[in-house]
Amino acid sequence: METASDITLVLLAAGSSTRFGLPAKKQWLYQGTEPLWLRVAKNFEAAAPFARIVIVGAPDELAYMRLFAPEYRYVSGGSSRQASLRNALAEVETPWVLVNDIARCCLDPALLERLLAHKNEAACIVPALPAVDTVYYRNRPVDRSEIRLIQTPQLSRSALLSRALETGDFTDESSAIHALGERVVLIEGSPRAHKLTTPEDLARLECLEAPASEPLVGTGIDTHAFEAGKAMILGGVPIDSPFGFKAHSDGDVAVHALIDALLGAAGMGDIGEHFPDNDPRWKGADSMRLLEAVVARIRGCGLTLRHVDLSILAETPRLSPYKEQMRARLAAGLGLPLPRVNVKATTSEKLGFVGRKEGITVHAVATLGYFNWKEHL
Repeated sequence: METASDITLVLLAAGSSTRFGLPAKKQWLYQGTEPLWLRVAKNFEAAAPFARIVIVGAPDELAYMRLFAPEYRYVSGGSSRQASLRNALAEVETPWVLVNDIARCCLDPALLERLLAHKNEAACIVPALPAVDTVYYRNRPVDRSEIRLIQTPQLSRSALLSRALETGDFTDESSAIHALGERVVLIEGSPRAHKLTTPEDLARLECLEAPASEPLVGTGIDTHAFEAGKAMILGGVPIDSPFGFKAHSDGDVAVHALIDALLGAAGMGDIGEHFPDNDPRWKGADSMRLLEAVVARIRGCGLTLRHVDLSILAETPRLSPYKEQMRARLAAGLGLPLPRVNVKATTSEKLGFVGRKEGITVHAVATLGYFNWKEHL
Protein backbone atom coordinates (compact mmCIF):
# COMPACT_ATOMS: atom_id res chain seq x y z
CA MET A 1 0.00 0.00 0.00
CA GLU A 2 1.15 3.55 -0.75
CA THR A 3 2.56 5.59 2.13
CA ALA A 4 0.19 7.48 4.44
CA SER A 5 2.85 9.23 6.51
CA ASP A 6 1.89 12.62 5.03
CA ILE A 7 -1.84 12.09 5.67
CA THR A 8 -3.96 12.91 8.72
CA LEU A 9 -7.02 10.73 9.19
CA VAL A 10 -10.16 12.55 10.37
CA LEU A 11 -13.09 10.47 11.59
CA LEU A 12 -16.37 12.32 12.00
CA ALA A 13 -18.29 10.89 14.97
CA ALA A 14 -20.19 13.86 16.40
CA GLY A 15 -23.63 13.20 14.91
CA SER A 16 -26.77 13.04 17.01
CA SER A 17 -28.19 10.09 14.99
CA THR A 18 -31.64 11.66 14.89
CA ARG A 19 -32.61 9.66 11.78
CA PHE A 20 -31.31 6.41 13.23
CA GLY A 21 -34.25 5.93 15.56
CA LEU A 22 -32.58 3.72 18.19
CA PRO A 23 -31.63 4.66 21.79
CA ALA A 24 -27.91 4.39 21.06
CA LYS A 25 -26.14 6.71 18.65
CA LYS A 26 -24.60 5.02 15.61
CA GLN A 27 -21.04 5.79 16.69
CA TRP A 28 -21.70 4.07 20.03
CA LEU A 29 -23.01 0.74 18.74
CA TYR A 30 -20.70 -1.67 20.52
CA GLN A 31 -18.62 -4.18 18.59
CA GLY A 32 -17.78 -6.68 21.29
CA THR A 33 -16.57 -4.31 24.02
CA GLU A 34 -15.50 -1.50 21.66
CA PRO A 35 -17.76 1.33 20.46
CA LEU A 36 -18.11 1.55 16.69
CA TRP A 37 -16.09 4.76 16.36
CA LEU A 38 -13.12 3.08 18.07
CA ARG A 39 -13.40 -0.08 15.94
CA VAL A 40 -13.38 2.04 12.77
CA ALA A 41 -10.36 4.02 13.98
CA LYS A 42 -8.42 0.85 14.78
CA ASN A 43 -9.24 -0.67 11.40
CA PHE A 44 -7.92 2.41 9.57
CA GLU A 45 -4.87 2.52 11.84
CA ALA A 46 -4.07 -1.12 11.05
CA ALA A 47 -4.49 -0.53 7.31
CA ALA A 48 -2.10 2.42 6.91
CA PRO A 49 0.42 4.33 9.10
CA PHE A 50 -1.27 7.74 9.22
CA ALA A 51 0.67 10.67 10.63
CA ARG A 52 -2.17 11.47 13.03
CA ILE A 53 -5.71 10.30 13.77
CA VAL A 54 -8.27 12.94 14.74
CA ILE A 55 -11.64 11.93 16.21
CA VAL A 56 -14.43 14.49 16.05
CA GLY A 57 -17.04 13.87 18.74
CA ALA A 58 -19.92 15.56 20.52
CA PRO A 59 -18.52 18.13 23.01
CA ASP A 60 -20.05 16.40 26.03
CA GLU A 61 -18.66 12.99 24.96
CA LEU A 62 -15.04 13.91 24.25
CA ALA A 63 -13.69 13.24 27.75
CA TYR A 64 -15.36 9.83 27.72
CA MET A 65 -14.07 9.00 24.24
CA ARG A 66 -10.55 9.91 25.25
CA LEU A 67 -10.58 7.20 27.91
CA PHE A 68 -10.92 4.53 25.21
CA ALA A 69 -7.89 5.62 23.17
CA PRO A 70 -5.85 8.52 24.60
CA GLU A 71 -3.33 8.25 21.76
CA TYR A 72 -5.72 9.92 19.28
CA ARG A 73 -6.51 13.63 18.99
CA TYR A 74 -10.06 14.65 19.91
CA VAL A 75 -11.96 17.65 18.59
CA SER A 76 -15.40 19.02 19.42
CA GLY A 77 -17.98 18.69 16.70
CA GLY A 78 -19.89 21.71 15.42
CA SER A 79 -23.51 22.36 14.50
CA SER A 80 -23.07 20.69 11.11
CA ARG A 81 -20.79 18.19 9.38
CA GLN A 82 -18.96 21.06 7.71
CA ALA A 83 -18.45 22.90 11.01
CA SER A 84 -17.12 19.71 12.57
CA LEU A 85 -14.68 19.24 9.71
CA ARG A 86 -13.46 22.82 10.00
CA ASN A 87 -12.74 22.20 13.69
CA ALA A 88 -10.80 19.05 12.82
CA LEU A 89 -8.70 20.77 10.14
CA ALA A 90 -7.24 23.01 12.85
CA GLU A 91 -5.44 19.86 14.07
CA VAL A 92 -4.16 18.88 10.62
CA GLU A 93 -0.50 19.67 9.93
CA THR A 94 0.05 17.28 7.01
CA PRO A 95 -0.36 18.23 3.33
CA TRP A 96 -3.11 15.62 2.90
CA VAL A 97 -6.19 14.75 4.93
CA LEU A 98 -8.38 11.65 4.63
CA VAL A 99 -11.91 12.25 5.93
CA ASN A 100 -14.35 9.46 6.74
CA ASP A 101 -17.78 9.45 8.34
CA ILE A 102 -18.09 6.88 11.11
CA ALA A 103 -21.39 5.90 9.48
CA ARG A 104 -19.22 4.46 6.66
CA CYS A 105 -18.04 1.91 9.16
CA CYS A 106 -16.87 -1.03 7.01
CA LEU A 107 -13.39 -0.28 5.73
CA ASP A 108 -12.49 -1.84 2.38
CA PRO A 109 -8.65 -2.05 2.31
CA ALA A 110 -8.72 -2.23 -1.50
CA LEU A 111 -10.65 1.05 -1.64
CA LEU A 112 -8.14 2.70 0.68
CA GLU A 113 -5.30 1.44 -1.51
CA ARG A 114 -6.96 2.92 -4.61
CA LEU A 115 -7.31 6.29 -2.89
CA LEU A 116 -3.66 6.38 -1.91
CA ALA A 117 -2.53 5.24 -5.35
CA HIS A 118 -4.21 8.31 -6.95
CA LYS A 119 -3.01 10.73 -4.28
CA ASN A 120 -1.04 13.10 -6.51
CA GLU A 121 -3.49 13.25 -9.41
CA ALA A 122 -5.88 15.90 -8.07
CA ALA A 123 -6.84 18.14 -5.18
CA CYS A 124 -9.45 15.62 -4.07
CA ILE A 125 -9.75 11.90 -4.74
CA VAL A 126 -13.22 10.50 -4.19
CA PRO A 127 -14.71 6.99 -4.27
CA ALA A 128 -17.94 6.74 -6.25
CA LEU A 129 -20.38 4.08 -7.38
CA PRO A 130 -22.46 4.09 -10.58
CA ALA A 131 -26.23 4.32 -10.36
CA VAL A 132 -27.76 0.91 -11.06
CA ASP A 133 -31.42 1.97 -10.99
CA THR A 134 -33.32 4.22 -13.36
CA VAL A 135 -32.88 7.82 -12.23
CA TYR A 136 -35.41 10.66 -12.48
CA TYR A 137 -34.61 14.33 -11.87
CA ARG A 138 -37.47 16.82 -11.57
CA ASN A 139 -39.90 14.18 -12.81
CA ARG A 140 -37.84 13.41 -15.91
CA PRO A 141 -35.59 10.41 -16.54
CA VAL A 142 -31.88 11.14 -16.92
CA ASP A 143 -28.99 9.14 -18.30
CA ARG A 144 -27.92 7.03 -15.33
CA SER A 145 -24.51 6.39 -16.91
CA GLU A 146 -23.73 10.00 -16.03
CA ILE A 147 -24.73 9.55 -12.37
CA ARG A 148 -22.22 8.75 -9.63
CA LEU A 149 -22.99 8.09 -5.95
CA ILE A 150 -20.28 9.66 -3.82
CA GLN A 151 -18.82 7.90 -0.77
CA THR A 152 -16.23 8.48 1.93
CA PRO A 153 -13.38 8.30 2.79
CA GLN A 154 -12.20 11.19 0.62
CA LEU A 155 -8.58 12.26 0.26
CA SER A 156 -7.96 16.01 -0.07
CA ARG A 157 -5.16 18.53 -0.04
CA SER A 158 -5.48 20.01 3.46
CA ALA A 159 -4.86 23.66 2.65
CA LEU A 160 -7.24 23.66 -0.31
CA LEU A 161 -9.96 21.92 1.70
CA SER A 162 -9.68 24.46 4.52
CA ARG A 163 -10.02 27.31 2.02
CA ALA A 164 -12.85 25.63 0.13
CA LEU A 165 -14.97 25.09 3.23
CA GLU A 166 -15.05 28.84 3.84
CA THR A 167 -16.69 29.57 0.48
CA GLY A 168 -20.16 28.08 1.09
CA ASP A 169 -22.18 25.18 2.47
CA PHE A 170 -21.27 21.71 1.24
CA THR A 171 -22.28 18.13 2.00
CA ASP A 172 -18.82 16.67 1.43
CA GLU A 173 -15.20 17.54 0.69
CA SER A 174 -15.38 16.96 -3.06
CA SER A 175 -18.23 19.46 -3.49
CA ALA A 176 -16.26 22.15 -1.69
CA ILE A 177 -13.08 21.60 -3.65
CA HIS A 178 -14.98 21.40 -6.94
CA ALA A 179 -16.63 24.76 -6.15
CA LEU A 180 -13.16 26.21 -5.70
CA GLY A 181 -12.35 25.24 -9.27
CA GLU A 182 -9.83 22.56 -8.30
CA ARG A 183 -9.61 19.14 -9.91
CA VAL A 184 -11.59 16.26 -8.38
CA VAL A 185 -10.88 12.69 -9.46
CA LEU A 186 -13.51 9.97 -9.04
CA ILE A 187 -12.22 6.46 -8.46
CA GLU A 188 -14.00 3.13 -8.13
CA GLY A 189 -15.94 3.01 -4.88
CA SER A 190 -16.96 -0.01 -2.83
CA PRO A 191 -20.29 -1.57 -1.82
CA ARG A 192 -18.64 -2.21 1.57
CA ALA A 193 -18.62 1.55 2.14
CA HIS A 194 -22.40 1.57 2.48
CA LYS A 195 -23.56 4.25 4.89
CA LEU A 196 -25.30 3.36 8.15
CA THR A 197 -28.35 5.63 8.23
CA THR A 198 -31.31 3.60 9.50
CA PRO A 199 -31.61 0.36 11.50
CA GLU A 200 -32.37 -1.46 8.24
CA ASP A 201 -28.80 -0.73 7.11
CA LEU A 202 -27.38 -2.81 9.97
CA ALA A 203 -28.20 -6.03 8.13
CA ARG A 204 -26.25 -4.86 5.07
CA LEU A 205 -23.01 -4.18 6.93
CA GLU A 206 -21.20 -7.49 7.19
CA CYS A 207 -18.28 -6.09 9.17
CA LEU A 208 -20.39 -5.42 12.26
CA GLU A 209 -19.90 -7.61 15.32
CA ALA A 210 -22.47 -8.31 18.02
CA PRO A 211 -22.02 -6.47 21.32
CA ALA A 212 -20.58 -8.32 24.31
CA SER A 213 -23.05 -9.72 26.83
CA GLU A 214 -20.98 -9.09 29.96
CA PRO A 215 -22.51 -6.89 32.69
CA LEU A 216 -21.04 -3.59 33.91
CA VAL A 217 -21.49 -2.91 37.62
CA GLY A 218 -21.09 0.35 39.55
CA THR A 219 -21.60 1.49 43.14
CA GLY A 220 -22.52 4.84 44.62
CA ILE A 221 -22.53 6.25 48.15
CA ASP A 222 -23.86 9.64 49.21
CA THR A 223 -24.52 11.37 52.50
CA HIS A 224 -26.39 14.56 53.35
CA ALA A 225 -26.93 16.30 56.66
CA PHE A 226 -30.38 17.47 57.70
CA GLU A 227 -31.44 21.10 57.35
CA ALA A 228 -34.44 22.36 59.32
CA GLY A 229 -37.25 24.05 57.45
CA LYS A 230 -36.35 22.56 54.07
CA ALA A 231 -38.61 20.17 52.13
CA MET A 232 -37.33 16.59 52.02
CA ILE A 233 -37.24 14.78 48.69
CA LEU A 234 -35.92 11.22 48.79
CA GLY A 235 -35.94 8.81 45.88
CA GLY A 236 -37.90 11.42 43.94
CA VAL A 237 -40.72 11.35 46.51
CA PRO A 238 -41.77 14.13 48.97
CA ILE A 239 -41.33 12.90 52.56
CA ASP A 240 -43.33 14.23 55.48
CA SER A 241 -40.54 15.65 57.64
CA PRO A 242 -39.72 18.89 59.52
CA PHE A 243 -36.32 18.97 57.83
CA GLY A 244 -34.78 18.36 54.44
CA PHE A 245 -31.18 18.06 53.29
CA LYS A 246 -28.33 20.53 53.30
CA ALA A 247 -27.26 20.57 49.65
CA HIS A 248 -26.69 22.69 46.54
CA SER A 249 -29.50 20.91 44.66
CA ASP A 250 -32.67 19.54 46.25
CA GLY A 251 -30.39 17.15 48.15
CA ASP A 252 -32.08 13.90 47.12
CA VAL A 253 -29.38 11.68 48.60
CA ALA A 254 -30.90 8.49 47.17
CA VAL A 255 -30.90 9.78 43.62
CA HIS A 256 -27.38 11.17 44.03
CA ALA A 257 -26.07 7.77 45.13
CA LEU A 258 -27.91 6.15 42.24
CA ILE A 259 -26.42 8.59 39.72
CA ASP A 260 -22.94 7.77 40.99
CA ALA A 261 -23.64 4.04 40.66
CA LEU A 262 -24.82 4.49 37.08
CA LEU A 263 -21.87 6.68 36.16
CA GLY A 264 -19.54 4.19 37.83
CA ALA A 265 -20.89 1.28 35.81
CA ALA A 266 -20.49 3.29 32.60
CA GLY A 267 -17.00 4.54 33.52
CA MET A 268 -18.20 8.14 33.23
CA GLY A 269 -16.77 9.59 36.44
CA ASP A 270 -18.97 10.89 39.25
CA ILE A 271 -21.88 13.23 39.87
CA GLY A 272 -19.61 16.12 40.87
CA GLU A 273 -17.93 16.10 37.46
CA HIS A 274 -21.25 16.34 35.62
CA PHE A 275 -23.15 18.60 38.04
CA PRO A 276 -20.58 20.51 40.17
CA ASP A 277 -21.95 22.08 43.35
CA ASN A 278 -20.30 25.41 42.53
CA ASP A 279 -22.27 25.77 39.29
CA PRO A 280 -25.32 28.05 39.71
CA ARG A 281 -27.20 26.03 37.07
CA TRP A 282 -27.68 23.24 39.61
CA LYS A 283 -28.77 25.44 42.52
CA GLY A 284 -31.92 23.82 43.89
CA ALA A 285 -32.04 21.44 40.91
CA ASP A 286 -34.57 18.62 40.79
CA SER A 287 -32.37 15.53 41.17
CA MET A 288 -34.75 13.43 39.12
CA ARG A 289 -34.03 15.70 36.15
CA LEU A 290 -30.32 15.10 36.72
CA LEU A 291 -30.96 11.36 36.83
CA GLU A 292 -32.89 11.46 33.57
CA ALA A 293 -30.06 13.42 31.90
CA VAL A 294 -27.53 10.81 33.03
CA VAL A 295 -29.74 7.96 31.81
CA ALA A 296 -30.09 9.65 28.40
CA ARG A 297 -26.33 10.04 28.12
CA ILE A 298 -25.67 6.44 29.11
CA ARG A 299 -28.19 5.14 26.58
CA GLY A 300 -26.89 7.43 23.86
CA CYS A 301 -23.42 6.01 24.44
CA GLY A 302 -24.52 2.47 23.68
CA LEU A 303 -25.33 1.12 27.14
CA THR A 304 -28.59 -0.14 28.66
CA LEU A 305 -29.85 -0.20 32.23
CA ARG A 306 -30.48 -3.63 33.70
CA HIS A 307 -30.99 -3.34 37.47
CA VAL A 308 -30.52 -0.98 40.42
CA ASP A 309 -30.57 -1.58 44.16
CA LEU A 310 -30.58 1.09 46.91
CA SER A 311 -30.01 0.78 50.65
CA ILE A 312 -31.11 3.84 52.65
CA LEU A 313 -29.65 4.21 56.16
CA ALA A 314 -31.86 6.53 58.21
CA GLU A 315 -32.84 6.69 61.87
CA THR A 316 -35.45 9.29 61.01
CA PRO A 317 -37.86 9.89 59.34
CA ARG A 318 -39.61 6.54 59.12
CA LEU A 319 -39.35 5.45 55.48
CA SER A 320 -41.31 2.20 55.30
CA PRO A 321 -44.49 3.92 54.04
CA TYR A 322 -42.56 5.49 51.16
CA LYS A 323 -40.46 2.63 49.80
CA GLU A 324 -42.92 1.49 47.14
CA GLN A 325 -43.52 5.08 46.01
CA MET A 326 -39.77 5.55 45.67
CA ARG A 327 -39.45 2.31 43.72
CA ALA A 328 -42.21 3.42 41.31
CA ARG A 329 -40.79 6.94 40.89
CA LEU A 330 -37.26 5.70 40.23
CA ALA A 331 -38.46 2.98 37.87
CA ALA A 332 -40.30 5.60 35.81
CA GLY A 333 -37.23 7.85 35.70
CA LEU A 334 -34.97 4.97 34.72
CA GLY A 335 -37.35 3.39 32.23
CA LEU A 336 -37.12 0.05 34.05
CA PRO A 337 -39.85 -2.36 35.21
CA LEU A 338 -40.52 -2.40 38.95
CA PRO A 339 -38.78 -5.76 39.62
CA ARG A 340 -35.54 -4.23 38.29
CA VAL A 341 -35.58 -1.42 40.84
CA ASN A 342 -35.12 -2.30 44.51
CA VAL A 343 -35.31 0.09 47.45
CA LYS A 344 -34.40 -0.95 50.99
CA ALA A 345 -34.53 1.13 54.18
CA THR A 346 -32.81 0.38 57.49
CA THR A 347 -31.39 2.11 60.55
CA SER A 348 -27.84 2.24 61.88
CA GLU A 349 -28.92 0.94 65.32
CA LYS A 350 -28.41 4.44 66.75
CA LEU A 351 -24.70 4.38 65.84
CA GLY A 352 -22.78 7.22 64.20
CA PHE A 353 -24.15 10.41 62.70
CA VAL A 354 -27.11 8.52 61.20
CA GLY A 355 -27.89 7.08 64.62
CA ARG A 356 -27.69 10.57 66.11
CA LYS A 357 -30.31 11.67 63.57
CA GLU A 358 -27.96 14.14 61.89
CA GLY A 359 -28.43 12.92 58.32
CA ILE A 360 -28.93 10.03 55.90
CA THR A 361 -26.56 7.82 53.90
CA VAL A 362 -27.54 5.85 50.83
CA HIS A 363 -25.64 3.02 49.11
CA ALA A 364 -26.57 2.16 45.51
CA VAL A 365 -25.58 -0.54 43.03
CA ALA A 366 -26.35 -0.37 39.30
CA THR A 367 -25.90 -2.94 36.56
CA LEU A 368 -25.62 -1.95 32.90
CA GLY A 369 -25.18 -3.89 29.68
CA TYR A 370 -24.22 -3.14 26.09
CA PHE A 371 -27.15 -2.10 23.89
CA ASN A 372 -28.00 -5.16 21.77
CA TRP A 373 -28.54 -3.55 18.39
CA LYS A 374 -28.70 -7.07 16.88
CA GLU A 375 -32.26 -7.30 18.19
CA HIS A 376 -33.26 -4.55 15.74
CA LEU A 377 -32.16 -6.32 12.57
